[in-house]
Amino acid sequence: MSGNDAGDEGDKGSATPPDSELSARLRRLGTQIERKRPPASPAHSPRSESSGSPSSLGQAMTLSTEFVAGVIAGGVLGWIFDRVLGTKPWGLIVLLMLGFVAGVFNVMRASGFSGARSGRDTPRDP
Repeated sequence: MSGNDAGDEGDKGSATPPDSELSARLRRLGTQIERKRPPASPAHSPRSESSGSPSSLGQAMTLSTEFVAGVIAGGVLGWIFDRVLGTKPWGLIVLLMLGFVAGVFNVMRASGFSGARSGRDTPRDP
């Protein structure tokens, strides 16, 4: 062994921190990164959607069912109204249109659509 080898080992020993210190620094760095990282959003998968919000197909089926149910209910009530009172086409026509309107409102309610009115819903500043 030459004097250069001993000098190189001495420099490495004094310049390189021990493994325990490196592990502690690595853990501190990991905790600092976790604190600054924004919270992760849940992964979207078919399994996770079934427990939370409904899928797009489920929403489409719900909205179409709401609309069709309103139209069918209006038609059936109009037909019964015509049979009982003898007003052959008018009860069916009127209640079928009312069923259509009710179906549209049901779809709007189920989808969460609410039209913002101009100035009525918003408070005014003095």
